[in-house]
Amino acid sequence: MSVSTNPMEKVKRNAVQNLFSILIPSWNNLPYLQLCIKGIKKNSIHSHQIIVHVNEGKDGTLEWIKSQSDIDYTHSSENIGICYALNYSATLASTNYILYLNDDMYTCPGWDEALKKEIETIGHNFFFLSGTMIEPYDKLNPCVILKNYGTDIDSFNEKALLNEYELLNKTDWSGATFPPNIVHKDIWDMVGGYSIEFHPGMYSDPDFSMKLWKLGVRLFKGVGQCKVYHFSGQSTDRVKKNKGYYTFIQKWGFASSLLTQQYLKLGKEYSGLLTQPETGFYVKVKNLFKRLSASFNS
Repeated sequence: MSVSTNPMEKVKRNAVQNLFSILIPSWNNLPYLQLCIKGIKKNSIHSHQIIVHVNEGKDGTLEWIKSQSDIDYTHSSENIGICYALNYSATLASTNYILYLNDDMYTCPGWDEALKKEIETIGHNFFFLSGTMIEPYDKLNPCVILKNYGTDIDSFNEKALLNEYELLNKTDWSGATFPPNIVHKDIWDMVGGYSIEFHPGMYSDPDFSMKLWKLGVRLFKGVGQCKVYHFSGQSTDRVKKNKGYYTFIQKWGFASSLLTQQYLKLGKEYSGLLTQPETGFYVKVKNLFKRLSASFNS
């Protein structure tokens, strides 16, 4: 009688004292994952627990991760998407802070110290912080620093980035949503991590922010001194996308753009705790039509 192999696996090996637990979902993206981890090890001031979720790993990722004695990992034989990957890898977290980082991101020097100082200044756990992405393309994202240091790993100019990143100024901004982002583990546990109804992951970011808002979090801050280079789309461009736009509307009763613009003030200069926005008659009618549209498109 044959015995089926376990499609899921998790291995915890990192026992040293760490500051953050860094969750990195990766789907057959080994060169970028290696660069991402190189950036963490090279440019961090503090020691961190690195936890990689290996989706499939058919490109050599699984074998490479198994050979890294200082990296914890979870593995699924199939691609289970971002939400399941984050939640599964978070079960290995051994620090007070869970940080979500994409595998196509490269952390700049001092990124972690900037977050540590911000957390110490806040003095409580009801916060959601994001780092500031440096991207080569203009996607009209007000939270991003636009500067081209390479559009892929082959054209990546690491030397120029390390020479110039301190010159790339960005004031702290409102509306933390995107990775790299960090929350206290207690907050993560209270909201249940990332919502699997958004599998494989589109619109799970604003949904997570909305869950924090419902919990009572009002400090959503992008930290300008925490910088990461983001190649952008190295995994999401390959995956079949879910109808997250309509799922968000059905779940919360309005579009994610209302959350980011009216609730979180995304990209505006940070000015303190956020407040509940006023919803006028026009917005209520507009949301009603969006809910009706979502019911036909789910």
